[in-house]
Amino acid sequence: MIEDKHQGKRLFISGIPTSGKSYLARKLAAASGGLAVSLDDTREELAGDARYRKWVNFYLDKNEEEYLTQVPPEEQWQNLVAQSEALWPALVAEIKKYELEERPVIFECVNLLPHLAKKDLPFPGVVLIGKFLEETLERNLADPRWGETPELIRLEAKTFFEVERPRYQAEAEKYGYPVFESADLAWETALGLLS
Repeated sequence: MIEDKHQGKRLFISGIPTSGKSYLARKLAAASGGLAVSLDDTREELAGDARYRKWVNFYLDKNEEEYLTQVPPEEQWQNLVAQSEALWPALVAEIKKYELEERPVIFECVNLLPHLAKKDLPFPGVVLIGKFLEETLERNLADPRWGETPELIRLEAKTFFEVERPRYQAEAEKYGYPVFESADLAWETALGLLS
């Protein structure tokens, strides 16, 4: 567990892709005079590290259509859990770099799963899960996460919403983190946690 030596307030934001994590982190940073840190960027930088390469490229190394249509939902979730747990030491190391930062710091990342946060992070968090499949699809079409064709992007959005969404919610509720369907709905709670 990270010792609570942080000089300023800290918050994490987790949840499905397209749910507004980055938007909320930037908005909170602007309102609090703090910093928004995307741990997703850190994850991508780990591709050059042999210890983490397999997990950074886990999805990219697969045939997306086959994976999203043939792998059972629970196995898909367990793969996301395995990826998150494998990358967790590097993400914790990145979080530790901000211990002496006096300004508020908001960390956001898909791989920041509630069970990992509860184990190692001595500060609060919120989880965003999206409200409508159509909204998830629209955001994924605007900023694709994996596939390049409209059909694959639709499959991704469906996976985010129908497979990952209920499992993020269940984990968040199990470990006591508030869950919101949008960044706007999370705003007051998240800002209060930074105050």
